[in-house]
Amino acid sequence: MRLIDSHCHFDNPAFNHDRTQLQQQMSLYGVTDIIIPATTAARWPDLKTLTDSRPNYHASYGLHPLFMQEHKPEHLAQLRHWLEREPAIAVGECGLDFFIPGFNQSEQEQLFQHHLTLARDFNLPLIIHARKSLDIILKHIRRCGDLRGVIHSFSGSQQQADQLIAAGFYLGIGGTVSYDRAQRLRRIVRQIPEDYLLLETDAPDQPDSQWRGQRNEPSRLPVIARAVAEIRQTSPEHTAEVTTANALRLFGLI
Repeated sequence: MRLIDSHCHFDNPAFNHDRTQLQQQMSLYGVTDIIIPATTAARWPDLKTLTDSRPNYHASYGLHPLFMQEHKPEHLAQLRHWLEREPAIAVGECGLDFFIPGFNQSEQEQLFQHHLTLARDFNLPLIIHARKSLDIILKHIRRCGDLRGVIHSFSGSQQQADQLIAAGFYLGIGGTVSYDRAQRLRRIVRQIPEDYLLLETDAPDQPDSQWRGQRNEPSRLPVIARAVAEIRQTSPEHTAEVTTANALRLFGLI
């Protein structure tokens, strides 16, 4: 099987001491490529260094909504210049997070809108973080128009899934789907058209049920593939084939 991890923070310092070993494990488990989305402007140079080191590491640049206190107004202009100069396969991680109290919704929406404009201007897909915010995200996507991308770690309703797919967005499915309590997500995963399905680990976060409480790793992606295959009543090989083709298509890796 060939698998692509469509969302992995492999630049995270949690991997600094054993990143080479993890790369070898990835290869053994058939994980050939990883998409690495940025979180803050301060981490862009390290992300560039990492993705320049291997052709199967792919960078996406953006400003994550969970780090609003670290973002500065000038970072948006810097992001445009960065995208002009550096190879990127997507814009993000960006989005809206209304789960954590105290975050300014208006500031988040303004930042998110800038990312949508950049994605359209550079003809790049978006990697979108969405917690308790999918209806607002859909509103901005429709208003901007001419966009594509993935909703990372999708956790919405069937109606929201249908609307996002109709807007041309893929749904990223990670370790959460392997938990027995994720019954709504499992029902939705069963119904997602296979052409709009992506697999992700979100490592080092969101470990699968067999890896609960441990640092998540890209080599756990086959576990997610098997869980999705079981839910959809198909084979892990078929799940790997279609999700890999989807990632190649969306991120222009073909």
